[in-house]
Amino acid sequence: GWGAAMAEAEGLLSVDYEVSGKVQGVFFRKYTQGEAKRLGLVGWVQNTSHGTVQGQIQGPTARVRELQEWLRKIGSPQSRISRAEFSNEKEIKALEHKEFQILK
Repeated sequence: GWGAAMAEAEGLLSVDYEVSGKVQGVFFRKYTQGEAKRLGLVGWVQNTSHGTVQGQIQGPTARVRELQEWLRKIGSPQSRISRAEFSNEKEIKALEHKEFQILK
């Protein structure tokens, strides 16, 4: 369909992220998953042992950019984001995840 053609024309992006600040214990992962699903993105999110939240996002470039912006500025209602870092950005031929998961 038309949607698939659009995604193809635009290309798929994969990017890793790590968000610092008050991001654990404030439903940050659940909200990130909800926002990713709303945008039609796949990947994962998890808490780290050093108090940050990290993960990977994959999907159409424009949608990935939207979630990056959300991770930088918004997050969950009670969160306080001090920094969002993105790395390993690359174009991919196909999505490597089936959905957007919260990893323990």
